[in-house]
Amino acid sequence: MIKENPSPFEKYLPLVAAVAMFMQSLDGTILNTSLPSIAADMNYSPLEMQSVIVSYTLTLALFIPLSGWLSDKFGTKRMFLFAVFLFTLGSFFCAISVDLLTLNLSRILQAIGGSMMVPIARLAILYQYPRNQLLKVMNYITIPGLLGLVVGPSLGGFLSDNFSWHWIFLVNLPVGALGMFLAFKIMPNFKNTVGKFDVLGLIYFSTALVLVTFALEVSSVGINHYSLVLGLVAAAALLFVLYYKHFKKTPKPIIDLNLFKIRTLRIGLLGSLITRFGISGLPFLLPLMMQVGFGFSASRAGMMLLPSALTTIAVKPWIVRLVKHFGYRNILISNTLFLAGIIFVFSFMQKDTPLLYYILLMIAYGAFTSIQMTAMNTISLADLNDDHASGGNSLLAIMQQLSISFGISIAALVLAFYKDKMNFYHGDLVTAFHLTLITLAVLTALSSLTFTKLKKGDGQKMSG
Repeated sequence: MIKENPSPFEKYLPLVAAVAMFMQSLDGTILNTSLPSIAADMNYSPLEMQSVIVSYTLTLALFIPLSGWLSDKFGTKRMFLFAVFLFTLGSFFCAISVDLLTLNLSRILQAIGGSMMVPIARLAILYQYPRNQLLKVMNYITIPGLLGLVVGPSLGGFLSDNFSWHWIFLVNLPVGALGMFLAFKIMPNFKNTVGKFDVLGLIYFSTALVLVTFALEVSSVGINHYSLVLGLVAAAALLFVLYYKHFKKTPKPIIDLNLFKIRTLRIGLLGSLITRFGISGLPFLLPLMMQVGFGFSASRAGMMLLPSALTTIAVKPWIVRLVKHFGYRNILISNTLFLAGIIFVFSFMQKDTPLLYYILLMIAYGAFTSIQMTAMNTISLADLNDDHASGGNSLLAIMQQLSISFGISIAALVLAFYKDKMNFYHGDLVTAFHLTLITLAVLTALSSLTFTKLKKGDGQKMSG
């Protein structure tokens, strides 16, 4: 590893990563409460707008493998500046979009930049800090990311009701300018040895992911061509097999499947993927249920999610102590079950539910989500050395973004199933939302079984 252009402000590197995580998470959630406003402006149903979110998160996952190779080849500082520029430019084009097609294309451009921002920033931190400091550093930089997740819906609702939906993208412009300024001053330019870029592997792997997500998308919007869905899934499976064969004979594959032999990485990635199905579906479902099911305004629906923001900050100082005292295994198993319980309780929400009920639920949701995100991210990176850092970091980022994309698609698919296929509740849309939340709660609870494979001492190098 080579370190070019050292900066006197390198100790502030976590600040750059924090800004990147805030930008990406805010943009991923600020759209949720604005979907009905955008749908009305473009003459679509609010329940058919998840493609705007899925196109973004899928593109992130597709281009994340490029981020590790490009940053090692050209340097973390140069590629991070380029990534933030693309993200900001894409945000501007989103704001001036006139229909769903141009909006989706602008989101794809935005996502190409977003696919590199967080992975490169996190990779620079992996290169910069010793392993026994990473839990503390990662815990710090996830605060803005979680704030973006919970502030996004509130801010999106406020901007949509009081200005227009275009402003949910325009707010990225000053934040992007700040991110580029900080990166120019602070971020070191780390480089590492890379081989020839694996173009064929990227085609196999990325196309397979596209087909799987497209199959979910087709199903979730109520298209009943099951032969098409099965064909897409079969084609994706074939491409994954082709990629595996390609991987076996390629010296530097785009995705190094040997990394799955690292036990803590394997468990962390799989547990993170399944657990995030429920966590990712919840921010998509709740604003929709409040607006479409209860008739709340976008501002009110967004404000209902705001209490978890304060809780997210409040519990952060305790997470390192909790992990040190109880260990990763105990924390992840119990915390996942608590999250499943919270999602289940959300299924009892009604239009006339007292405000205190909402506040208490969101406080609990913010606290346990904060613990879960930090623990899952850091246990996945616990046993990576500098040679594996880039590949492992890319795998983690891919799983995170795929889980968001799949979580939204699965939530929409389950909602469409209960809404269209089940007739015992006489077309009550709110009941369909409730049953969807119960399904996500069960899926989240089952994901806790993955973390039982962790050993008592796993992750001690991370927690110090």
